[in-house]
Amino acid sequence: MFMRFRLLMLAAALSMTASCAFADARYVEVTGGSLRSALKLTDETGDKLVVAPFRMRARFVTNAEFLAFVNRDARWRRDRIAALFATRDYLSRWDGPLSLGPDAPPNQAVTGVSWFAARAYCASEAARLPRWIEWEYAAAADAQHRDARADTVRQARILATLVDSFSRPAATPVREAPNVYGLYGMHTLVGEWVDDYASLFADADGRSPGGSNELRLCGGGALAFSDRTDFSLIMRVSALAAMTPIDSSSSVGFRCVKDPGGENVINNKDAT
Repeated sequence: MFMRFRLLMLAAALSMTASCAFADARYVEVTGGSLRSALKLTDETGDKLVVAPFRMRARFVTNAEFLAFVNRDARWRRDRIAALFATRDYLSRWDGPLSLGPDAPPNQAVTGVSWFAARAYCASEAARLPRWIEWEYAAAADAQHRDARADTVRQARILATLVDSFSRPAATPVREAPNVYGLYGMHTLVGEWVDDYASLFADADGRSPGGSNELRLCGGGALAFSDRTDFSLIMRVSALAAMTPIDSSSSVGFRCVKDPGGENVINNKDAT
């Protein structure tokens, strides 16, 4: 009887932890606009793509939040996930299926997560992974401007941060001020999962997990860049290019987005 009581108390505590983790997730409003992507996404060089308004998680998903998620849905635990959805590297920095350990601090971005698992987590928040153009649009902003990509000093700083991440222990937090939308850490990780990432690459390699080919590049083969000077973006795309939907990496995390409407949104001031 006592053991049963302890198990019930543990289950209640895990449920409360999961609820608190999801309740704390904040989404900020990203106003719509247009963007000339650094990737060649259309047949016409220089074309701007229209980006509809959306809401994005202010911060990337953390180890603590993902731990709460796998406590709620055991199908995504490291010891139970189907081989169809992840490889042996899945959550490999964690001490165990339900324990983080020193290499996975609670407030650090969760990495080592497959595309399938990232999508499942976002669905648990009634959200989705961002499309590439949405992520690129949000990441183009700095603290004052919606598109700060022409700032060469900023570009150099971002590149230095990403290069440093290869030698920095994964547990080391990186402090970064929010951009104009209130988004944190957009340039902390080398890569972040996007929903349509597979269509950024050649459509003949069998990588696509069933999504649309909305971002399929012209030329039908090699990935094309309209801006070959944006080395940090090239690094990010290269990180995703090496992966399939079941793969995971210690340098790739994720955040979720929602379409307009709903609760728990922070409205930010206009910017130029």
